[in-house]
Amino acid sequence: MNVRDLIPWTRGGRRPGENALTTAERNDDGHPFLVLHREMNRLFDDVFRDFGAPTLGRQAWPSLEVSEDDKAIRVSAELPGMEEDDVDVVFDDGVLVLRGEKRKDVEDDDRRYSEHYYGRFERVIPMPVAIDEDAIKAKFKKGVLTVTLPKTRAQQDGVRRIAIDKG
Repeated sequence: MNVRDLIPWTRGGRRPGENALTTAERNDDGHPFLVLHREMNRLFDDVFRDFGAPTLGRQAWPSLEVSEDDKAIRVSAELPGMEEDDVDVVFDDGVLVLRGEKRKDVEDDDRRYSEHYYGRFERVIPMPVAIDEDAIKAKFKKGVLTVTLPKTRAQQDGVRRIAIDKG
């Protein structure tokens, strides 16, 4: 046996006579230690996901976008593959809560790899300003939930100066 057969990569990227791309060649940077690092992170993410703990390399799901102007705060959540009946929107004590569950469409235990998210989720978004609770609106269109939270009239008017008594 040749010692070169034991080496998974060479300076040229392929072992002699090898046609398929190695793991290092499939990645953008191609450095084997970075590939190992990325795979170890993926392994830990997979393990911790089963325990419900936050993962190391992935964002929380669903992805959110929060914008604000003088009159309102808008929160958009990407929820592909879900319907409005699968999502619950609650505003309580200055906190917006989005929760729901994405179920599998097909029971396919033969699947070897999937990046789809399934299961329950809950996102809690505290509001930094006073919100007019009676005017909150939610809209669900093309897999995107948009919640508009109008600011109270006092909040919209802005900062008010208070006179100081000199007495």
